[in-house]
Amino acid sequence: MMQATEYVLSEQPFVVRRTVRWGDCDPAGVVYTGRFTDYLLGAVGLYSAHMAGGEGRLGEAHGVGLPCKAMRLEFIGTLWPDDVIDITCNVEAIRTRSFDIRCKAQRPDGRHVFDAMFSPICVRLDRREGTAIPDSLRAVLARFLVPAS
Repeated sequence: MMQATEYVLSEQPFVVRRTVRWGDCDPAGVVYTGRFTDYLLGAVGLYSAHMAGGEGRLGEAHGVGLPCKAMRLEFIGTLWPDDVIDITCNVEAIRTRSFDIRCKAQRPDGRHVFDAMFSPICVRLDRREGTAIPDSLRAVLARFLVPAS
């Protein structure tokens, strides 16, 4: 039986557990830099689905698209095949048209692996231009808001 490489470990706080696959690594056995983006996007996707109530896409449930406006990754530690990381996600800031999802990854023993920010922006579905965050979406985001400390 094959074990899942990514799954929701906890909903409060929201944590995604990810196991590194051999195919994520270079010939020396270290995770490719680009795979960290995959880990971030996977966690953000699961978190967004959770905020949407587990059904559909978060933006579409509120009449907007949510493409990525910005993404930042700080690499703190390396990963090897079969390493496990826990990625904690929360909404950190809500602005007029965009918001930030902060994701911090650490090993189960607490050693930090990466600190990342994913910032979607609201766009109209009919014209693909920026628009204000709908009130209904803003209310959902506010429930998950954990301001930066």
